Amino acid sequence: MTSSSVAVFVGSLRKASFNRKIAHALIGLAPENLKLEIVEIGDLPLYNQDFDDEGTPPAAWTAFRDKVRGFDAVLFVTPEYNRSVPAVLKNALDVGSRPYGKSVWSGKPGAVVSVSPGAIGGFGANHHLRQSLVFLDIPTLQQPEAYIGGVAGLLDDDGKLAKDETKKFLSGFMERFAAWIAANRRA
Repeated sequence: MTSSSVAVFVGSLRKASFNRKIAHALIGLAPENLKLEIVEIGDLPLYNQDFDDEGTPPAAWTAFRDKVRGFDAVLFVTPEYNRSVPAVLKNALDVGSRPYGKSVWSGKPGAVVSVSPGAIGGFGANHHLRQSLVFLDIPTLQQPEAYIGGVAGLLDDDGKLAKDETKKFLSGFMERFAAWIAANRRA
């Protein structure tokens, strides 16, 4: 089976982020043919088209675009802020999608995992993010959906998954994602 590189984007910047802990769990549960790497987004300057129009994009944008371009697929692990995605994640989508016609996202298979201490598991953020991914031409895994609610009770004191049923679900999710990548990866 062909190996695929997957960029992982964590939508929370908190040091003790549940989302980052789940992202690390997903990396650990991924099949051997997936090579996952967290791509940091917290230091990207806010997108302003003037910089692209003037040919002076910030170095951080250029480095981010070059890095993401090299991956085969993308995985988003996000909290929900005000029934949507955090601004830092939306900014990363915008930076990567420009300049027009040079999007780093186009054609990369993707998946979304939303994480929340609340009961509905970031449902709003998950679906709002999917709206953007459709426009960005990221074929996104539909099933199984991954809304990780009550996350505080799913992790032990070291931030590792504490429940076998959660490990089983997330392992299955990553297996399906690997198959999705294989079926949707563009040459």
